[in-house]
Amino acid sequence: MIAESAVGSSATRWLQDWREGDELARERLFAFLYDDLRERARRQLARERPGHTLQPTALVHEAYLRLLDHRRIDWQNRAHFLAVAALTMRRILVSHARRRRSAKRGGGAVAVTLEVDLAGGAARSEPILALEEALAELEALEGRQGRVVELRYFGGLTIEEAAEVLGVSPATVKLDWALAKAWLFRRLRAGAPKPRP
Repeated sequence: MIAESAVGSSATRWLQDWREGDELARERLFAFLYDDLRERARRQLARERPGHTLQPTALVHEAYLRLLDHRRIDWQNRAHFLAVAALTMRRILVSHARRRRSAKRGGGAVAVTLEVDLAGGAARSEPILALEEALAELEALEGRQGRVVELRYFGGLTIEEAAEVLGVSPATVKLDWALAKAWLFRRLRAGAPKPRP
């Protein structure tokens, strides 16, 4: 098994070369990290509704196409790249869910179904949208906690990788992760906030 430092070192070198215009380095990077990206996509899709039309391979390929435009990012390392890839996959899934909801509900007309819980929560068929709304609220309140959720939940990064991306200690990430999970649990359980009169 390749040591993590060797993996990170190779990925960092290819990221730097890609930023400088080396397309072969980009191809090597994606080939090198493909299995890791596919596993992260599989985990994200496992949290989705049953029968999701996207497959892990399609999600990775869509993310790859979007990441091609990110060459000018000042890539720090493998963890930073995986964090951006995770955010890209999250955006793809949210966009897909919104399009599906719009088409399913007559292009924006709101339908009331028995799937909506009594507390006013989101329809169970699109949990990614409920999580996206709650995460946006958390990011507005506590930006770093929102980033930790994004990196850990969507990106599958370890505590140490997330700490490296954020430039904080692993202990800080652990605390943020615990606080964010508790806040999101309460928020999702309570459902959408009531509109103000």
